[in-house]
Amino acid sequence: MRKRQASGTLTEVELEFMNVVWEIGGGTVRDIHAALNHDSERAYTSVATILKILDQKGYLSSTKVERSLVYRPAVPKAAYQKQTLKHLSNKLFDSTPSALVARLVDDDTLSEEALEEIRTLVNKRLEDGG
Repeated sequence: MRKRQASGTLTEVELEFMNVVWEIGGGTVRDIHAALNHDSERAYTSVATILKILDQKGYLSSTKVERSLVYRPAVPKAAYQKQTLKHLSNKLFDSTPSALVARLVDDDTLSEEALEEIRTLVNKRLEDGG
């Protein structure tokens, strides 16, 4: 089966797997299975199936090393975050990023430190010329 170019959003399970692969940088099914099983018990065959799906969807690349497939991220985490945030902004906030940011900073659970961090990031971006 030919790989597709990665697009769209990942399911919750796929995102959990990708977060592990991004964190460890890649590995065999056995490596990724071990890393995933720190939080919850997953069957080896289930891990292999999800990794194969992520490979087919274009989020992972695989190479055969001896008798094992080694999976590596084909999409950097930052690129996926940017793509997903843009999709969220388009679909949920009518393509208005300021509405997304307004909802974020309106959150009562956001600490003063977090708000200051956001202010610093926005000011830096403005000083750098947009």
